[in-house]
Amino acid sequence: MDVSEYKDYIFGMMFLKRLSDSFDEEQTKVIHHYLGIGKTQAQDEDEYHDTFYVPQRARWATLKDLKHDIGAELNKATEAIEEHNTSLEGVLVSIDFNIKNKLSDKKLADLLSHFGKHRLRNEDFESTDLLGTAYEYLIKMFADSAGKKGGEFYTPSEVVQLLVALLQPHAGMRIYDPTVGSGGMLVQTRNYLVSHGENAANLSLHGQEMNLNTWAICKMNMFLHGVFNADIRKGDTLGDPKHVQNGELMTFDRVIANPPFSLAAWGKEALENDGYGRFPYGTPPKDSGDLAFVQHMIASLNDHGMMGVVMPHGVLFRGSSEKEIRKGILNDDLLEAVIGLPAGMFYGTGIPASLLIINKQKPEQRKGKVLFINGELDYAEGKNQNSLREQDIAKIVSTFTDYQDSKRYAKVASLAEIAENDYNLNIRRYADTSPPPEIFDVRALLHGGVPVREVMDDYIREEILQGFDVSTVFVPRQSHTPTSSPNASIGDPSSYKPEDYYDWQPAITSKEDLRLHLPADKPELIAQFERWWDKYRVSLHELDAQVMQAEAVMKGYLAELGYE
Repeated sequence: MDVSEYKDYIFGMMFLKRLSDSFDEEQTKVIHHYLGIGKTQAQDEDEYHDTFYVPQRARWATLKDLKHDIGAELNKATEAIEEHNTSLEGVLVSIDFNIKNKLSDKKLADLLSHFGKHRLRNEDFESTDLLGTAYEYLIKMFADSAGKKGGEFYTPSEVVQLLVALLQPHAGMRIYDPTVGSGGMLVQTRNYLVSHGENAANLSLHGQEMNLNTWAICKMNMFLHGVFNADIRKGDTLGDPKHVQNGELMTFDRVIANPPFSLAAWGKEALENDGYGRFPYGTPPKDSGDLAFVQHMIASLNDHGMMGVVMPHGVLFRGSSEKEIRKGILNDDLLEAVIGLPAGMFYGTGIPASLLIINKQKPEQRKGKVLFINGELDYAEGKNQNSLREQDIAKIVSTFTDYQDSKRYAKVASLAEIAENDYNLNIRRYADTSPPPEIFDVRALLHGGVPVREVMDDYIREEILQGFDVSTVFVPRQSHTPTSSPNASIGDPSSYKPEDYYDWQPAITSKEDLRLHLPADKPELIAQFERWWDKYRVSLHELDAQVMQAEAVMKGYLAELGYE
């Protein structure tokens, strides 16, 4: 069975076990209380749990001994739970345990036995949110195994952590995710409050999800995190938004989402005359719904609300109707920041993504401006996916907080400057991480040295050398001593003619020998010196030999083709 399918049965079984054990735990407390005041246990066996009631046929004590028609009995158990708990309507019955050609009684019995090994009561847990954390871990593991399909229900946790940190939610706020998936963004919002000493229970959480199975996973996720009042609805957010009051969209303090990239057939024709007025800047192309989601999110913000959304880079520079939408958002001064992420971070796509931060109430000093942050180079490389490290997240958050230029990393651009660029938000136009072009020097190539101006280039000196004493590896050639003073410092480029260049120290005769003179804990420094070695330590004899070898190979190919 495909992982994207069997995950539903694992989650469903885990949820049944937790629900039953939690009910037993609460019922035991109630019985002990009433026995203590003289009532009989029989009177109180069916006392209701504060939040959920589990009927007898759905309790684990009944389920664990099933031997025949297990799938059918499990389905009846889930139906019975939903009959007594309207808040769970549709959650468990979306999982069909009675599929004979895939789930035999033997397999289901093994599953029941496996989940029966451990009791899942609160008193058994090391921390109050242990099971919720385990559930999030399982979601990630299933997403890893599901590959491209994993992106349908899971966003990498470090990306969510970054978005939440940028939005800075607080207790008492209303939070909304219009493409909620398995609910990770809402959970991370709660975690953020806990880590900042605020009451996570004082949050109003809302979300909508179109995929029924993913919606059910999200509902279970909320329950396992102890969030019983989250308002998670099912349906197509663009075509049929469910968070509506009195014919108008509900509004929120924070809106956060990772919509499907470049969704085709998102419903352009039907929404040209949207009844909720969500598209004041126009509708995007019919085969790319990215900016339809962005506009829905803007329409869902209250007057002081703030939103963060994951978007493909194409929305930053594509023309036609998407350009007009960008222009409208910029002219209304809603866009606060555009943040570029590294490539290879999301399931099912290797393309880099960006984050858009939109603020209905930008601080005075940020009005008329947009901050561009280029985080494409800061990440940890993984086997299947890249990821953001804690320091990468902290760097982006602190740069957003400071809202200032940072060389080759961040740029504050005025709206006038963006307008001059024809409303193109391509991050590299404003914050380009590319190093300056390498300098090529024929004299250095002929004489085996490295030009002074290359050693003293700002990028090399500030980003790579960082105070390293180059005189331990370089010496000025005798024929090109400093012109101003024989004792001039090697770090003073003004004392050399433009054509001056350095030799390597005589002791260095190979790359291996070169590494002995460099700090082992600075791989970028070593890599730069090795680039210089490959570029400048090439003799004309070596070049002649390479040319002769290439010509011999070429003549061999020509002979095979019948040419002399």
